[in-house]
Amino acid sequence: MDTRTAFAKSLKELRTIRGVTQEDFSNVSSRTYISMIERGLRCPTLEKVDEFAQVLGVHPLALLCLTYLRAEEHENLDRLFGRIKADLGRP
Repeated sequence: MDTRTAFAKSLKELRTIRGVTQEDFSNVSSRTYISMIERGLRCPTLEKVDEFAQVLGVHPLALLCLTYLRAEEHENLDRLFGRIKADLGRP
């Protein structure tokens, strides 16, 4: 799955799990923009990802991790974190 589609599904999933409506993002984005992102028609900036995460009450990496877990076939959280630790030179 491409990352745009994976992000769209991840944002919608976290929004639903957290009980957040598209209207709850009104302080950071329009409902139309959120809808376009959730349909994979737009791709947010890093600043918007951070703002979305704040509205959702999660760390921005949670949103990005869910995205890449969905986008990278056969990936799991432990393997993803191991890869990130290695990339950062951390044990």
